[in-house]
Amino acid sequence: MNLFPFAEYWWLYGAFLAFVLLMLAIDLGIFNRKEHVVSFKEATTWSVVWVMLAMIFAGGFYWYTLGKFGEAAAKTSTLEFLTGYVLEYSLSIDNIFIFVLVFSYFGIPAKYKHRVLFYGILGALVFRAIFIAAGSALMQFHWVIYLFGGFLVLTGIKMFFTSNEEIEPEKNLLIRTFRRFMPVTHTIDGKSFFLKIDGRWHATPLFIALLFLEGTDVIFAVDSVPAIFAVTNEPFIVFSSNIFAIMGLRSMYFMLAGVIDKFYLLKYGLAVVLVFVGLKMVWLNDAFGGKFPISYSLGFIVSVIAASIIFSLLFPRSKPAEETAEPRGLAEELN
Repeated sequence: MNLFPFAEYWWLYGAFLAFVLLMLAIDLGIFNRKEHVVSFKEATTWSVVWVMLAMIFAGGFYWYTLGKFGEAAAKTSTLEFLTGYVLEYSLSIDNIFIFVLVFSYFGIPAKYKHRVLFYGILGALVFRAIFIAAGSALMQFHWVIYLFGGFLVLTGIKMFFTSNEEIEPEKNLLIRTFRRFMPVTHTIDGKSFFLKIDGRWHATPLFIALLFLEGTDVIFAVDSVPAIFAVTNEPFIVFSSNIFAIMGLRSMYFMLAGVIDKFYLLKYGLAVVLVFVGLKMVWLNDAFGGKFPISYSLGFIVSVIAASIIFSLLFPRSKPAEETAEPRGLAEELN
């Protein structure tokens, strides 16, 4: 039984969404009105801000749930939010690898990266809401729990044993389909996503990069949304923890983009986490009388992610020669 059914608590969902839209408006309308290169200091500041906002939200959520449903429900719900937030935030780090490759591939100037990511995150919010609504409806059927769990276990195993694949936007079905209907320019002309050339509209590499990132996020959502349903079946907790993780992703990219390749063991940590949450759905919950302790889940996820980061730094790998080669750009692929 959900504590916050949408039909009764629609105002709670609306208030949270209004807060998100307000923060986006402040971001784009005040702090990033002009295109600029996001510094490490600025990115770190915003990363801390988003984490602090998530913690303040968790505190307010605990206080409200305590008064409404009692201490036990408040403690469990808040721990579920924190676990979901940490899980989604960790899985989102994998997106940064893709961001780095895509921006390099399309030759996106540093001062326009924030613009692409802003609209990319905006689209991600819409798609995640759709996925969460669909997942919440499907979770009413008990067999879906085992379907999601098995999928996560297989995904984690595949991630653990397969190497990182190179991105090939020229082979991406979404981009190839889009280019059938609209031509693409080879050069970037300011911050515009579209240009009118000889009376015909053309998409710029900025928009193609945005389109590729949106398609990639949909693929990532196929993993992350079932993963958080392993933590909680409460739609509002799933939605809010997911959104907080996504909102902090842009600043985290600008903070970690230059060093993300150093965390080479993070991939294996994320794989272990996916297998764990999958097993939680198909086995551990039943083994622990219907509900695996949420505090154990939070401790395990944090420990695995922290260990993968720490060991990556303690035992750095030497970079192979082929990894230093420059990626092919969009113009080269289109010629």
